[in-house]
Amino acid sequence: MEQLKKYNAAFVEIVGVSEDQLPGLVYQATAGWDSVGHMQLMTQLEDVFGIALEMEDILEFSGYEKGMDILRKYGVAL
Repeated sequence: MEQLKKYNAAFVEIVGVSEDQLPGLVYQATAGWDSVGHMQLMTQLEDVFGIALEMEDILEFSGYEKGMDILRKYGVAL
């Protein structure tokens, strides 16, 4: 699952957590995923997957698993 590796790598790089911390991770639960980190993460995901997230989806991107559901709407198979 190359797409999942890219997704996880974005979190590890931007949010600053290890891959084993990703399941259950939610927005603002760690210092790296504050409002600035959130926008950096959204930009990284847009770049990596070649998509443009709608503002509603950016606001609803509240956790690791929720993000997977949102990206599926854009044709990203995770």
